[in-house]
Amino acid sequence: MTFGSLFTGIGGMDLGLERAGMTCRWQVENNGYCQRILELRFPDVERRWGDVRTFNPGCPWRVDLVCGGDPCQENSNARPSHHQSLQPSLGHEFIRVLEMLRPRYVLRENPSVVRADAPWPWHRFRSELERLGYAVLPFRLRACCFGAPHRRDRLFLLAELADANSLRWTEGKRTESRKTTIIHKASSEPERCTWWEAEPAVQRVASRVPDRMERLRGIGNSVPPPMAEWIGRLIVSAEERQ
Repeated sequence: MTFGSLFTGIGGMDLGLERAGMTCRWQVENNGYCQRILELRFPDVERRWGDVRTFNPGCPWRVDLVCGGDPCQENSNARPSHHQSLQPSLGHEFIRVLEMLRPRYVLRENPSVVRADAPWPWHRFRSELERLGYAVLPFRLRACCFGAPHRRDRLFLLAELADANSLRWTEGKRTESRKTTIIHKASSEPERCTWWEAEPAVQRVASRVPDRMERLRGIGNSVPPPMAEWIGRLIVSAEERQ
């Protein structure tokens, strides 16, 4: 399976999906530090784009799955009401790309607890996906369930084109849809993974460390790779059974 990545960051979700057996074909990320990390860690990616707002994908960009976590500062309940976010809400750009590419699968990540005035809460994003013809499964995962030393709840939307999910007839018998299997497994508790380092070995008060703040910011915004890998394996196993 192939996938494209929006709002890639340092590539935590991409790394997890690659570990699950998928192939990353393209990435969209506008942060200079993150771009350098992606070029170093993902040398085989065919295409990269800087600003999602100027991203105009065509046939060469078509993939089986599009994943991403659009900027969450405007959505997150962690932002105080009197603070204004410096990151614009770009959920509409995510939807625009999906409408143009119409991949078979979509995987979107954002905070599980959102503000009352959030521009792109999960339920609005789900409604937009359903408008485009997707069947959508929302589910929540915690980083601590995958061996991380912190809780960090994240809410995922896993969507599949409804016409690709219809009940099939094989040799006169009605067969179960693939999404039924994905919903059943994604709704269950994941097995606890082995320990993995969630934080860089750089103290927040350290000095003379190159790109220290950028590194901390990149890891803080990243999806834990074991979490994305678990989701990716569900999708790949469902594909293999069809």
